[in-house]
Amino acid sequence: MAVRPPQQGGDEPDTLEFGIAALDARLSEAELQFPATDDEVVRALDNAKIPYDAAGNGVAIEEALSSVPSSEFDTETELLNQLHPVFEEYRSSASGGFLQQLRSLLPF
Repeated sequence: MAVRPPQQGGDEPDTLEFGIAALDARLSEAELQFPATDDEVVRALDNAKIPYDAAGNGVAIEEALSSVPSSEFDTETELLNQLHPVFEEYRSSASGGFLQQLRSLLPF
Protein backbone atom coordinates (compact mmCIF):
# COMPACT_ATOMS: atom_id res chain seq x y z
CA MET A 1 0.00 0.00 0.00
CA ALA A 2 1.10 3.55 -0.55
CA VAL A 3 -0.29 6.94 0.38
CA ARG A 4 0.68 10.36 -0.88
CA PRO A 5 2.48 12.31 1.84
CA PRO A 6 1.52 15.91 2.61
CA GLN A 7 2.86 18.26 -0.06
CA GLN A 8 5.82 20.30 1.07
CA GLY A 9 8.71 21.89 -0.73
CA GLY A 10 11.83 19.91 -1.46
CA ASP A 11 12.68 16.59 -2.97
CA GLU A 12 10.19 14.46 -1.05
CA PRO A 13 9.05 11.17 -2.60
CA ASP A 14 5.71 11.10 -4.44
CA THR A 15 4.38 8.31 -2.23
CA LEU A 16 4.97 6.83 1.19
CA GLU A 17 5.24 3.06 1.04
CA PHE A 18 4.08 0.82 3.84
CA GLY A 19 3.14 -2.79 4.38
CA ILE A 20 3.84 -5.17 1.52
CA ALA A 21 4.88 -2.33 -0.83
CA ALA A 22 7.58 -1.22 1.63
CA LEU A 23 8.73 -4.79 2.16
CA ASP A 24 8.85 -5.42 -1.59
CA ALA A 25 11.01 -2.32 -2.06
CA ARG A 26 13.42 -3.47 0.67
CA LEU A 27 13.60 -6.96 -0.82
CA SER A 28 14.45 -5.48 -4.23
CA GLU A 29 17.45 -3.75 -2.67
CA ALA A 30 18.56 -6.76 -0.59
CA GLU A 31 20.81 -9.52 -1.80
CA LEU A 32 18.42 -12.38 -1.12
CA GLN A 33 17.97 -15.48 -3.23
CA PHE A 34 14.88 -17.68 -3.11
CA PRO A 35 14.14 -20.23 -1.79
CA ALA A 36 14.99 -18.59 1.53
CA THR A 37 14.41 -19.27 5.20
CA ASP A 38 13.00 -16.74 7.62
CA ASP A 39 16.48 -16.37 9.17
CA GLU A 40 17.94 -15.55 5.74
CA VAL A 41 15.23 -12.92 5.18
CA VAL A 42 15.95 -11.33 8.58
CA ARG A 43 19.70 -11.25 7.87
CA ALA A 44 19.28 -9.88 4.33
CA LEU A 45 17.08 -7.05 5.62
CA ASP A 46 19.16 -6.46 8.78
CA ASN A 47 15.95 -7.08 10.76
CA ALA A 48 14.68 -3.76 9.41
CA LYS A 49 11.55 -2.18 10.78
CA ILE A 50 8.94 -2.24 8.02
CA PRO A 51 6.29 0.51 8.21
CA TYR A 52 2.77 -0.94 8.27
CA ASP A 53 0.72 2.27 8.08
CA ALA A 54 0.85 5.80 6.70
CA ALA A 55 1.74 7.19 10.12
CA GLY A 56 5.10 5.42 9.92
CA ASN A 57 4.47 2.81 12.61
CA GLY A 58 6.60 -0.22 11.92
CA VAL A 59 7.37 -3.76 12.93
CA ALA A 60 10.70 -5.59 12.79
CA ILE A 61 10.70 -8.17 10.01
CA GLU A 62 11.69 -10.89 12.51
CA GLU A 63 8.59 -10.16 14.60
CA ALA A 64 6.34 -10.14 11.52
CA LEU A 65 7.81 -13.44 10.31
CA SER A 66 7.09 -15.06 13.68
CA SER A 67 3.38 -14.71 12.84
CA VAL A 68 3.44 -16.71 9.60
CA PRO A 69 3.05 -20.50 9.46
CA SER A 70 6.10 -21.15 7.25
CA SER A 71 9.76 -20.71 7.97
CA GLU A 72 10.83 -21.34 4.36
CA PHE A 73 9.70 -19.49 1.25
CA ASP A 74 10.14 -20.80 -2.28
CA THR A 75 9.55 -17.41 -3.92
CA GLU A 76 9.36 -13.75 -3.00
CA THR A 77 5.67 -13.84 -3.91
CA GLU A 78 5.07 -16.60 -1.36
CA LEU A 79 6.82 -14.54 1.32
CA LEU A 80 4.79 -11.43 0.49
CA ASN A 81 1.52 -13.38 0.38
CA GLN A 82 2.13 -14.88 3.81
CA LEU A 83 3.13 -11.55 5.33
CA HIS A 84 0.27 -9.54 3.83
CA PRO A 85 -2.34 -10.51 6.49
CA VAL A 86 0.24 -9.89 9.23
CA PHE A 87 0.81 -6.30 8.07
CA GLU A 88 -2.93 -5.78 7.66
CA GLU A 89 -3.52 -6.96 11.23
CA TYR A 90 -0.87 -4.55 12.56
CA ARG A 91 -2.37 -1.72 10.50
CA SER A 92 -5.94 -2.35 11.62
CA SER A 93 -5.03 -2.80 15.28
CA ALA A 94 -3.03 0.44 15.30
CA SER A 95 -5.53 2.47 13.29
CA GLY A 96 -7.95 3.21 16.12
CA GLY A 97 -10.90 3.31 13.75
CA PHE A 98 -12.03 5.29 10.76
CA LEU A 99 -11.41 8.77 12.20
CA GLN A 100 -7.83 7.92 13.12
CA GLN A 101 -7.23 6.57 9.61
CA LEU A 102 -8.67 9.74 8.11
CA ARG A 103 -6.49 11.92 10.35
CA SER A 104 -3.37 10.02 9.32
CA LEU A 105 -4.07 10.80 5.67
CA LEU A 106 -4.73 14.52 6.08
CA PRO A 107 -1.86 17.01 6.28
CA PHE A 108 -3.39 19.04 9.13
